Amino acid sequence: MKISGRHYRAIWPKGDAVVVIDQTRLPHEFATRKLSTMQDAADAISRMVVRGAPLIGATAAYGIALAMREDASDGALDRAHDALLATRPTAVNLRWALNRMRDRLRDRPRSERAEAAWAEAAVICDEDVETNRRIGLNGLILLKAAVKRNGAPLNVLTHCNAGWLATVDWGTALAPIYMAHDAGLPIHVWVDETRPRNQGASLTAYELGAHGVPHTILADNAGGHYMRTGQVDLCIVGTDRVTANADVANKIGTYLKALAAYDNDVPFHVALPSSTIDWTLASGDAIPIEERHADEVTKMTGRLADGTVATVDIAAPGSTAANPAFDVTPARLVTGFITEAGICPATAQGLRALFAKADRTP
Repeated sequence: MKISGRHYRAIWPKGDAVVVIDQTRLPHEFATRKLSTMQDAADAISRMVVRGAPLIGATAAYGIALAMREDASDGALDRAHDALLATRPTAVNLRWALNRMRDRLRDRPRSERAEAAWAEAAVICDEDVETNRRIGLNGLILLKAAVKRNGAPLNVLTHCNAGWLATVDWGTALAPIYMAHDAGLPIHVWVDETRPRNQGASLTAYELGAHGVPHTILADNAGGHYMRTGQVDLCIVGTDRVTANADVANKIGTYLKALAAYDNDVPFHVALPSSTIDWTLASGDAIPIEERHADEVTKMTGRLADGTVATVDIAAPGSTAANPAFDVTPARLVTGFITEAGICPATAQGLRALFAKADRTP
């Protein structure tokens, strides 16, 4: 995708290092950060310099590659795998990418591991771009079918950030929206602010604005009102993990949006790559939910009138705060999944049938 007319991926190699967009500084400043070691990659993931399930996986893959340049032994490979795996517990793409890297490297001679790891991380990134492009094309079919005959804009509500900043490029939930906009379809996006870290207001709105897609930021609690009054035609969100029974873990607040959509007969779709499906978990009850620092709830960062970016307290002094990063939306509240292999109902049978057809069911 493009920022100020220049194409960017969310992560790219540069010399002996990897460069990522520092998402903690958006939307007030576009800045990049160089990752030179495995620990740099781990810190970038844990501090949410990079976030979004597919991008976390890609960054972790390069983290393994950086580790192999320092020490290509079996012990170093296992230590890097485990250190990176511990950075974020909910997004399954992290485990998927790390296991893939370890499996590719385990039987290779130590002398070949550094080069092979770098090449494999690049392949994971390229595959992610193509996967998301295909998600976009499949979702575009859905959006075209929903276009209004009177020419009024199609109003799509999304939550958190599932755009190109959450992936290597294109995004998941936003990929169909970008393609619809580029195809000339009248489309407008309701952007949930997504407290407590405001990934909707800061990242999704930033992306959509840079691409020229009409959008409006909503307070998180306003979505139900707009659905009840007929101002939302459909919802599309991303996900960090989908279990075998089609339960969905996504950014905290997704469950409430799905409840409101269900109550108002608004289609609620989840866009995801197949690497986000955790076939090993029977239901969402088994998904580990990350609990992050209370400061993300009690403080907020913004730009002051003089242009200074500052972090300020917004809560009553002395109050504690809980900060679960994700919630689980039961499959019964989800209309369907948009994947690189096609669209399917949000059921265990739907997932199995779709990926068996694509020869990807484990």
